[in-house]
Amino acid sequence: MMDEGGSRRARVATATVPPNREKRLQIQLSTDPHIDGGRPMAEHVQETVGAAMQRFAERVTRVDAHLSSAGNQATAGADTIHCTLEARVTGLEPVVVKAHASAAHLAIQSAVDKLKRALSTALGKEGAQRSKAPPEPAEPPAPETPPA
Repeated sequence: MMDEGGSRRARVATATVPPNREKRLQIQLSTDPHIDGGRPMAEHVQETVGAAMQRFAERVTRVDAHLSSAGNQATAGADTIHCTLEARVTGLEPVVVKAHASAAHLAIQSAVDKLKRALSTALGKEGAQRSKAPPEPAEPPAPETPPA
């Protein structure tokens, strides 16, 4: 399927997240016209991203993957495949990482590794901020009434 920007969108089937069978992680792949975003690539992205996100299953609801090619003959053989992953995290801004490699599978794996580190950092900082938050002020004691 092509969108108005000329990129192909391949909807990857949702992957069940093991800890809670009712929750589902949605993984979506889009590619530019120079990348084959067919079923084998979509399945690879689903397996790779889905396995990596199991640890974050309670917080990550969706991951968007975009593969593009530098598309320049002068850079052929260099890091010409770009992979961008955007994870939607409950209660936080989206976490975005980018990786470049000579092959799509390598770019995907590199981006997944970066995403795991970025999510660990983001969720760790959030947990640290929660633990450093000042305690809720207790209600002041009721004034004592003098005996009559």
